[in-house]
Amino acid sequence: MTASPSRSGVFQAATDKRLEAFGESISFDYRLYQHDIRGSIAHARMLAAQGLISNDEFSQIEVALIEIESEISAGRMVFRPELEDIHMHIESALIERLGDVGRKLHTARSRNDQVNTDFRLWIRDALDRIDGLLADLQRAFLGRCEQDFEIIVPAYTHMQRAQPVLAAHYWLCYIEKLARDRSRLSDCRRRVNVCGLGAAACAGTTLPIDRHLVARELGFEGVAGNSLDVSSDRDFVLESAFVLALIAGHLSGWAEEWILWSTVEFGFIKLPHQFCTGSSIMPQKVNPDTLELTRGKSARVIGNLQTLLVLVKGLPLAYNRDLQEDKPALFDSFETVQACLELAVPIVEGAQLQKLSISSRLDQGYLDATTLMEHLIAKGLPQRTAHHLVGKLVGIAQQSGARLADLSEEQLKSASPDLDIAIRQVLGVEKAVKAYQSYGSSCPDQVRKQILYWSEQLQ
Repeated sequence: MTASPSRSGVFQAATDKRLEAFGESISFDYRLYQHDIRGSIAHARMLAAQGLISNDEFSQIEVALIEIESEISAGRMVFRPELEDIHMHIESALIERLGDVGRKLHTARSRNDQVNTDFRLWIRDALDRIDGLLADLQRAFLGRCEQDFEIIVPAYTHMQRAQPVLAAHYWLCYIEKLARDRSRLSDCRRRVNVCGLGAAACAGTTLPIDRHLVARELGFEGVAGNSLDVSSDRDFVLESAFVLALIAGHLSGWAEEWILWSTVEFGFIKLPHQFCTGSSIMPQKVNPDTLELTRGKSARVIGNLQTLLVLVKGLPLAYNRDLQEDKPALFDSFETVQACLELAVPIVEGAQLQKLSISSRLDQGYLDATTLMEHLIAKGLPQRTAHHLVGKLVGIAQQSGARLADLSEEQLKSASPDLDIAIRQVLGVEKAVKAYQSYGSSCPDQVRKQILYWSEQLQ
């Protein structure tokens, strides 16, 4: 059995099998194989350009690495814990094929800068996948805006009915949240997209390498400026985990809202049945399991961020083996968020607002009270005075079980002699919605403008 290439002649005893099992990372870092091979080919090309290996040796290495990649993709490589990680598996396979030529690949690099580079390449691709899924979810919400434009729903604060808004205004709210997520992803990607390869173990190398050539070959926007920092830097991992945690939080909030909306008590939305499950004992149940799992899985993503923050707390420079543990948490966060987003898109596209159920109860909760207050303010009443007066009117209406629009002139004047039934022209949810004027409000014209804006942005 081939020994790990990382074991030099200094060792006087074989690695204990228990350490091999304890220290292996191949069970999770195999995900990096394509990026490791891509980085290795770029590194070898640079070594040839600098005269550190011959062009023929580079060609042999490139061909062999491509063959190894195909072997791993086909599931033909047997992963062995004594080889520790994906980097050693690939290098060992290369040496088995090419002998001394294969042993030259690791010239002027360490596993420290190698894993830093591989992980950055993997994260860069993963960020792009998440961004694409976020855009798909934005488009799903945008598609609902036209479909549901005429539907008015109650907006809530403190889980109490507050004011009426267009359903499209709700969907645009989620588009805005997802846009911020995408902005953070883009910003994070800039700091991920920096090449550390060639920093070697921690101090650089005495060999005449060209790190900028490798960076260009791999599509990096910059080259890390301090070799010591490369070995210890996991800021890009933590920042990615934070962005994913915030996305998971947004998905969890959306899931919670739609879980509530799908209950008999709310009766606002019907979820697509292919993303629901039944009960083992109650035949009438249609359970929102996908949304519940989305809400639940967000806890793992948030927990992974805490794991990573604790992992790097107090680590001395430069590389420490603790950093091997950064991958399971981040892999899990990316894969969990990706799975949630892949299911969120068809749920948003397939759900149906229950228009009759919603409209039958829109008069409950005095959603037009704020509009009435602002009407009185526009007539010259101080805000606090108008606020108190409308609150008094709501109290009168509650006592009689009436809407504000149903109050008699006698009831209005019992609150204030200056009031008469003319105020009914601003009462009712439809009138309240049409009365909004401010930028970003649920005014139909403003909502139309936002739909147009996002249609252009998400083409």
